[in-house]
Amino acid sequence: MSRRDANASREKCDSMQVTETLSEGLKREYKVVVPAAELDAKVNARLDELKDRVQIRGFRPGKVPVAHLKRMYGRATMAEVIEATVRDANNQIVSEHGFKLAADPKVTLPTEEGAIQQLIDGKADLDYTMALEIVPPIKLADFKTIKLTRLTTDVTDAEVEEGLQRIADTNKLFTTKAEGEKAAQGDRVTISYKGTINGEAFEGGTGDDAPVLIGSNTFIPGFEEQLVGIGVGETRTLKVKFPEHYQAEHLAGKDAEFVVTAKSLEAPSAVTIDEDFAKSLGLESLAKLREAVKDRIAREHQAMSRQKLKRGLLDELDKLHKFEPPPTLVEEEFDRVWKSVLQELETEKKTFADENTTEDKAKAEYRAIAERRVRLGLVLAEIGEKNTITVTDEELNRAVMERVRQFPGQEQRVYEYFRANPQAVAALRAPIFEEKVVDFLVELAGVTDKAASREELYKEDEDKAA
Repeated sequence: MSRRDANASREKCDSMQVTETLSEGLKREYKVVVPAAELDAKVNARLDELKDRVQIRGFRPGKVPVAHLKRMYGRATMAEVIEATVRDANNQIVSEHGFKLAADPKVTLPTEEGAIQQLIDGKADLDYTMALEIVPPIKLADFKTIKLTRLTTDVTDAEVEEGLQRIADTNKLFTTKAEGEKAAQGDRVTISYKGTINGEAFEGGTGDDAPVLIGSNTFIPGFEEQLVGIGVGETRTLKVKFPEHYQAEHLAGKDAEFVVTAKSLEAPSAVTIDEDFAKSLGLESLAKLREAVKDRIAREHQAMSRQKLKRGLLDELDKLHKFEPPPTLVEEEFDRVWKSVLQELETEKKTFADENTTEDKAKAEYRAIAERRVRLGLVLAEIGEKNTITVTDEELNRAVMERVRQFPGQEQRVYEYFRANPQAVAALRAPIFEEKVVDFLVELAGVTDKAASREELYKEDEDKAA
């Protein structure tokens, strides 16, 4: 750490003395001294403004002597003046040096009680230090040199047929099975049940009129299979084991018994994909249904193609812009990522060994991801600033309404939430801005379209550190 001594460069800002005491990497530190006389002048000016507004018994409005006001409000006013002076001085230093800050300045004021008393009483200079972490200057590359490949995938007839079949499967009609018939794979059984562990009932283990689709694998492993062959009115005791990584920790890995009674039994009816089926879904014809399915699949393909194109672009930006990102931003991003990793492991009841790694190796990997994200975020921000790319109010309002529509029945409540929380609206701005910068760069880069199969389009990349 290199600290400047008494010969450090001094800068005058009015009567304020600023001394740079540290300049190392992206860290800067300044010692700032504001004379007591200047603070006193600011206090007097502030009190002079107040005298026309305050009403004090024995004085006509506007005729209260500043000296009297000082006795009554001087300490409180001095505190306000000190706060404003520190803020203004910091802004002036940052502005004059042309710094972009990675985080808010860290201000260290006197802490010794006597010194604080002297300062508030106007008998001592304001003497504090300001520590900064700055964003380094970023030299942007020539984006026209970037070469990208955009995968294009046509929607096949087979994909459309698969899509139609999925819709048919989710819209199956069930009819009551004949008296005496038993449950089979694919049937829907409505049951009442009561679960116990070691003879004791447990929270969430009791239910009534619960529909179970045999073969859907939505219940605990082994539960649905034991319903095969059950008849209406029949009671069975099912023996199962909760998964080791079950979301309810108090049940994970435990053996349980469920006393189950079948209340009704239904079999699925085959759905014919025809004109009547299309009309039952609210479409004019089967042709319109096919067209809707094809359009949806095409949008999915385009979204995946865009995602891969963006990944390639970010990879190129990462190669072209190598600089030290601000440590504070990296640490904040790493903390967010690492907290998410730990929560995921805890939820799934896994260890680092289960993931074929160690905690130290995982930390190194995710720290590298955090550094990449911070660096790319700064590059994208610089590109946006240099090219006046902004998010309009219309775009932001559209994003809010899209989020509102994601909560059917709760639209008004969600809308009011965004109205009352500007930070929630601000959180929508960042992804819109990023996509606009990506669009800008794609226009400049050399993009080659390449026909690809569906398998190639959806193949997962080994490196997911975007």
